[in-house]
Amino acid sequence: MKYVFPTYQRFPFAITNGHGVTLTDANGHDYLDFTAGIGVCNFGYTNPQIQQAVSDQLTKIWHTSNLYENPLQDQVAELLVNGDDRLVYFANSGTEANEAALKLARKYTGKTGVLAFNHSFHGRTYGSMSLTGNPKIQAGYAPLVPGVQFADYNDPAALTAITPDLAAVILEVVQGEGGVFAGDQAWLKAVNAKCQEQGVLLIIDEVQSGIGRTGYRMAYEGFDLDPDIYTVAKGLANGLPVGAMVGKSYLATAFGPGSHGSTFAGNALAMASAQAVLTQLTPTFLAEVQHKAATVNLALQHQVAPLPMVKQVTGKGLMLGIHLNAAVPVGQVITALQTAGILTLSAGDNTLRLLPPLVMTIEDLLRGIDTIATVLATFEEVTV
Repeated sequence: MKYVFPTYQRFPFAITNGHGVTLTDANGHDYLDFTAGIGVCNFGYTNPQIQQAVSDQLTKIWHTSNLYENPLQDQVAELLVNGDDRLVYFANSGTEANEAALKLARKYTGKTGVLAFNHSFHGRTYGSMSLTGNPKIQAGYAPLVPGVQFADYNDPAALTAITPDLAAVILEVVQGEGGVFAGDQAWLKAVNAKCQEQGVLLIIDEVQSGIGRTGYRMAYEGFDLDPDIYTVAKGLANGLPVGAMVGKSYLATAFGPGSHGSTFAGNALAMASAQAVLTQLTPTFLAEVQHKAATVNLALQHQVAPLPMVKQVTGKGLMLGIHLNAAVPVGQVITALQTAGILTLSAGDNTLRLLPPLVMTIEDLLRGIDTIATVLATFEEVTV
């Protein structure tokens, strides 16, 4: 690629087609996809309801300014809040949704301090990058947005940092980019309670973990939490660019006309896709995801966790991490898996990250785990 900034370390092949949970490259090679476009295409690549919804919308209107009423946005927002007393602000991405959450928290509370966590990831625009606990991502961009402090994730000592001078605490209930580490439920509930006690807003970043990824509509539901604000993106429109900030309705006093906005946010095509996604995110579907996740986790514990190069297997639902020892670089494993016909991802802590489409069958999931175990075993000799 000669005419694009080299901001991505790209693999040397192009994906040109996809069907179900299988992707095909320009050379005709097929891959079982354990990436879902980094947790985006939860319903695979040829979902009939999503395709039909977007096709129908293409014959109507693609874009209209947010200066006009938009019934489709309101229909999607109703599906997203799912009966809760919340309101939705639509954005174009996860980082934009997190920017909106930061702005709303500061404007509503009149305070500027925010507590975030080490090894977190909230995006790459200035506000969301300033909330991201990864110095490599922040390198070269100082000065960052002031007022952000960091604590260790899952550490009880972090509770002492939640004081009334904070506007908000922001966290992921499953840290994705940081290594696929799930929060301890007791610790998360203690953070939630301390925020409520101190008058601090709790923001939960569901950009990667939401939209069914853990077997719940939003991952925080599986931890019995009550955030003031949560953000979603990635899987919300199954590949079309969209994000959303969802906040309790009392926060509307700080987000009136002119307080925030975006030209493309709530785009009609993205809304049509999101509506089709959320309509399919039924209790039955989520129960199936939980069943698949339990089956996959059992296979990982039996076939992968005992391998000598594997330190631990972490995650929640179908958001999984295989942590490798330093003698086995995760990049080499990903390349070997591509040769074997499996697409995977990396994350922090030398972790092989798995984010398969939620519609993948148990048979394909287990076939993928078996291939991963077989490929990992070929690295055994370098660990001896």
